[in-house]
Amino acid sequence: MIDMDIMIVDDHPLFREGLKTIISRDKKYAVCAESGNGKEGLKLAKKYEPDIMLVDISMAEMSGIQMIRELRVPLPDTRFVIISMHAEADYIVEAFRAGATGYMIKESAAAQLIQGLDTVASGEIFLDNALSHEVIMKLMEADNKSQTDQNDPYSTLTPREQEVMRMLAEGLSVKAVANELYISPKTVENHRTNLMKKLDLKNTVELIRYSARLGLIDLETWAI
Repeated sequence: MIDMDIMIVDDHPLFREGLKTIISRDKKYAVCAESGNGKEGLKLAKKYEPDIMLVDISMAEMSGIQMIRELRVPLPDTRFVIISMHAEADYIVEAFRAGATGYMIKESAAAQLIQGLDTVASGEIFLDNALSHEVIMKLMEADNKSQTDQNDPYSTLTPREQEVMRMLAEGLSVKAVANELYISPKTVENHRTNLMKKLDLKNTVELIRYSARLGLIDLETWAI
């Protein structure tokens, strides 16, 4: 009997096939949907409302971390597990801050996938055995910091401002953003001015750095 529906969002078809093969060996789980990019994954997730999502970080159109941020409210019962090639502490901390309930290195997927699914399905947090002590310490520091700090300024942005911010950070021009969102360039400029003021950012370089730190764009996209 199938207990939980799984959705996979990863831009490598062969890796998705590998995950599906592993999942098929356990009758508790079944893959209900899959996608090769973040934006499409966002739409499919809202349609299928999976119990658990397996999500890569670095994908076209929208990072996995940003996708999790945008799905936390509409899908409050969905658990998110990042499966990524990135083992750096900053990525992992941002993933959990965004709402992930598990983090796994791609090299570990064959051996730890079912264990990870079982762990998050039971309501617990899963952390890859291969992750270093530095990562654990940074996660603890981030958790302690969240107990004392006010909300990150990013949370004060409206959904539209967040959308405009991500697109600008990805390198789109004001005109391109306006065309993509079906709004006027003047409106985009207004959103840009407002979000830069809220985040206390002075220029595009600072905007890109801030977006990369939050995981809104791939850290390797820009060499700044």
